Amino acid sequence: MQKNLKIVVASDSYKGSASTFEVNQPIAAGVKRVLPQATVKQLPVGDGGENTARALTAALGGEMKTVTVTGPLGMPVEAAYGLLNQGRAIVEMAQASGLTTIPTDALNPYQATTYGTGELIKAALDDGVQEIYVGIGGSATNDGGLGMAQALGYEFKDESGQEVGYGASEIIKIKSISKRNVDPRLFKTKITILSDVTNPLVGKNGASYVYGKQKGATEDDLPLLDQLLDRFASLLQVFFKQDIRTKVGGGAAGGLGAGLMLFCGAEFCQGVDRILDLLGIDQLLKSADLVITGEGKIDAQSLNGKAPLGIAQRAKKYGLPVIAIVGGISGDIEKVYDHGIDLVLTTVNRPMKLKQAIGETRSLLQSAGETAIRSYLLGSNVKGTGV
Repeated sequence: MQKNLKIVVASDSYKGSASTFEVNQPIAAGVKRVLPQATVKQLPVGDGGENTARALTAALGGEMKTVTVTGPLGMPVEAAYGLLNQGRAIVEMAQASGLTTIPTDALNPYQATTYGTGELIKAALDDGVQEIYVGIGGSATNDGGLGMAQALGYEFKDESGQEVGYGASEIIKIKSISKRNVDPRLFKTKITILSDVTNPLVGKNGASYVYGKQKGATEDDLPLLDQLLDRFASLLQVFFKQDIRTKVGGGAAGGLGAGLMLFCGAEFCQGVDRILDLLGIDQLLKSADLVITGEGKIDAQSLNGKAPLGIAQRAKKYGLPVIAIVGGISGDIEKVYDHGIDLVLTTVNRPMKLKQAIGETRSLLQSAGETAIRSYLLGSNVKGTGV
């Protein structure tokens, strides 16, 4: 008889289709169908984007709390944040100001605001926490964190002394900035940004040019949106005596990264690395035989701080094989094999339309889990398993 294999299943969510929990569970079931005696540990993960708060809170035995906040277009939305142990909280901007909170045909990068994200931070402060993690993936906004700052008490006045409105288009009206009414608890709280995006605030590699289109911008909008953020950076440079334009991660979430750094004194961290540390993944990997990870789509962007690559690189510290189960493959993925992933499997096992694949997500994931473990057994020449 072979030893009792220990397998870690730690997949990111499939955006718009399944949460990290809904991905991990059927994969684990597929593994157990082949190897009933295997020890399978499911680890919910994220990289700072959608579902990160719920995954981290569940893994650490915390509590999710739901509040009503201002959505990206000013309408109320229900948003949840997580209360962790040791006086910590995790806020996910996608819950309050994300793409999933509004219909695709309503996206507007000029009007979208991060105000609700500021309200989520304030709700966490009301719980008396000393440290807040802010995951900033999946944003619908391009306002440089203006709305977030407004929610926390910063004042942005126009030439007539009136507070400006929401969104990037209001930046042009700002004539003065004041922090006299900022929540004082903000400056006594450690805030850490969790992001898989390292782009600067402005320029061709900045927030607007790289991510503006997915938030509803046209090609013609990009220069203007970039100019608005550059103007905002100039105003903030005068106020804070810091130039935020080229800061790593400043362009994350339409400039919310830069806003958090200046308005909240936040520290920027590669999201997946800090999350994996918080989850204590190394302890699991030390005794594991195989790691199965994944995400909705694997492509060249997966190299930029996405959860599967972060997990794979940790696994390689312990010499572990890594299989990625994904919903789809886009473009050339050869480079992912140079970053710790040994095999990529897709859930789609026959010709089907996207709607059908989404509807069959659970069964497809279970089948992929079976294929993954059979591939491992074949590769390692394990005998006596009944396979």
